[in-house]
Amino acid sequence: MESLNRLIGPDVGALLKERRYDQLRSAMTELEPADVADLIGSLEEEESAVTFRLLPRDLAADVFSYFDAEQQEILISRIGTERLAVLINEMDPDDRIALFEELPAEVASRLSALLTPAERSITQAILNYPEESIGRLMTPDYVRVRRSQTIAEAMAHIRRYGRDAETVNVIYVVDDDGRLIDDLKIRQFLLADPEQTVESIMDENFVALRATDDREEAVRQIERYDRVALPVLDSRGILVGIVTADDVADVAEEEVTEDIQKMSGMEALDAPYLDSAFASMVRKRAGWLCVLFLGQMLTATAMGYFEGEIEKAVVLALFLPLIISSGGNAGSQATSLVIRAMAVGEVELRHWWTVLRRELATGLSLGLLLGIIGLLRVVVWPHSERLYGEHYVPLGLTLAASTLGVVTFGTFAGSMLPFVLKKLGLDPAAASAPFVATLVDVTGVVIYFSTAAVLLRGSIL
Repeated sequence: MESLNRLIGPDVGALLKERRYDQLRSAMTELEPADVADLIGSLEEEESAVTFRLLPRDLAADVFSYFDAEQQEILISRIGTERLAVLINEMDPDDRIALFEELPAEVASRLSALLTPAERSITQAILNYPEESIGRLMTPDYVRVRRSQTIAEAMAHIRRYGRDAETVNVIYVVDDDGRLIDDLKIRQFLLADPEQTVESIMDENFVALRATDDREEAVRQIERYDRVALPVLDSRGILVGIVTADDVADVAEEEVTEDIQKMSGMEALDAPYLDSAFASMVRKRAGWLCVLFLGQMLTATAMGYFEGEIEKAVVLALFLPLIISSGGNAGSQATSLVIRAMAVGEVELRHWWTVLRRELATGLSLGLLLGIIGLLRVVVWPHSERLYGEHYVPLGLTLAASTLGVVTFGTFAGSMLPFVLKKLGLDPAAASAPFVATLVDVTGVVIYFSTAAVLLRGSIL
């Protein structure tokens, strides 16, 4: 905010009160839209509405897209219909779609009525695509040329229409039916002979997205090919829009946030943390907590089944938390790694056997390592015989063998559960670390006491 204070002074409220609107407007036009949005968002509702009205129409549309849904609704309710109509029509189509999706249906319908016929047609065409699809993310503001044009003609076209385009870093070449046949960087036009044709600098090698694909595909492809934008085609190969890196970055942030929340054992929030209603917060966290609580009851049931072993050798209970926590931690590591690999496209369903082999080997290695540490803890620890009884060596071996089994099973379960969920058409992120840990807790009790029943029979048991 230092740059803001330097330009307009520390007290925007004072400038508004003294009606020094020209000074405030002039200062805000020198700032980045994101900074202006931060400034307006820090004001009281009435002050924010007055300040927003001072913005030039082009800047207002850019600034408005940086507000969160709550701030947008406040401004919509406080600025006049005429100003609102200008604002909605000046917004980029993708930003307008994002706004309509956040607003209540009746408010979105009222705003749609303010659109010009051309803008309404564009908006409706985008809204016809499925939710979460690339079609909802794209913008129709791009520059396209024909292969038969000369470079000089193409450059004149770019200068004429590039001002309204989302980006002019990439120029798209289409045929007479609007089908995409190439994408060319602007530098290729700048360095070419003006008398050459566009066709002479084409290689017809391009990467494109399908409008009906999931928007996560846009994240993967832009990251893979390191592009600032990618063209979007319909089922006939006709160019219908482009997706830019800044829009994809927003999607990537949303998807990562959603996955982290699901992996933490809760439903994904519909709004930022501080904007989420209390009832919504409780509801989205309570479901999984209840499931996990019921799952932990199975652990108590399993322990009840081995009540006789516990009565004969109470010392076994000392190591139970160690056993089940080791398995749960190993399972949580495995499921987190696999879910993340799936999210970024490194792992697909067909890789399940490769992942299984890797994770079984990893689980055995980790289980062996932890088992040896557990064995040494019992056998080498001073006064072991006094602490654990005369059969402390078999007890240490039981601890080591159980740890090996539980950690291996936890790694297996944690790595395979995301594949099972994806195969069933569910979100792999639902295989949350708490869920895997609870599953391994139950099996850990069974593995531990079953191993003890075999190795300690005739000694402690």
